[in-house]
Amino acid sequence: ILTASSSSCIGSQTWSPYDMIMISLSSSRITLQCWIILDLFLTIFCEPSYFEENLFGVIKTVYIFLNYSNLWFGAWLSIFYCIKVASFTQPFFIWLKQRIARLVPWMLLTSWLCSFAAAIPYALDVYIVHSNFTAPSSLTNSSAMTTETRDTLSFLILLFNAGIGVPLILSVLSSVLLIRSLWMHSRHMQNNASGFRDPSSEAHISAIKSVCSLLILYVTYFIAFIFLLYNFFLRFSTSKSICIAVMAACPTGHTLVLIWSNPKFRELLARIWHHINCHVR
Repeated sequence: ILTASSSSCIGSQTWSPYDMIMISLSSSRITLQCWIILDLFLTIFCEPSYFEENLFGVIKTVYIFLNYSNLWFGAWLSIFYCIKVASFTQPFFIWLKQRIARLVPWMLLTSWLCSFAAAIPYALDVYIVHSNFTAPSSLTNSSAMTTETRDTLSFLILLFNAGIGVPLILSVLSSVLLIRSLWMHSRHMQNNASGFRDPSSEAHISAIKSVCSLLILYVTYFIAFIFLLYNFFLRFSTSKSICIAVMAACPTGHTLVLIWSNPKFRELLARIWHHINCHVR
């Protein structure tokens, strides 16, 4: 996806909003997968140094930033699909359809800023916890100041955790609206059909299946992320391992659905597979 979207933008003076979203989503997803592998590698082979202040803080802060970014980019992709494909006649929807190309860069920039702002309290929290354990203060006012700072950070973390519900709401709402629009349109074409199988109707049904698959994978990823974020399960427990596996599998499934639903991605994948077969032979 990253290769196909980037090749469409190379040499072009204006980037399409769809390619901008796909480049942002695919690049952040690749980075997140690599970061998860690095995290697991350090946990297994470098456990003593893994929990040092700087290393642990950087790993967890970047991990939170990348997860937030993936949730936001997935939500913007659902909204873009809804605005471009759905056929609603409300004035606000028509206004969005006319201006979506200019809004996408600002939407992506807002996502990066929100994700970065959400990750900062985690970095500060790790630093304060480490300082409190390594150099505990004997002064009452210093202890009170540390406690007050921890309470402020806890409030900020809780606030940003509540904020990740925003991309979930946007994604679910836009997907439901798109499914409703596609279903109504396909029913209308079936009623007007003359008994033969209508390719347009079948295409709409296929699009509904793709959107439903994307929505299910997005919600599943979100639930697993919440479980890990709030530490519902013990470390090295089976439940936590399942959540980690789900978070690794859902982006892969989401990517496969995107490839299958886009002819450009399918064509590029077929060409890559053809070259691989030729070299193997």
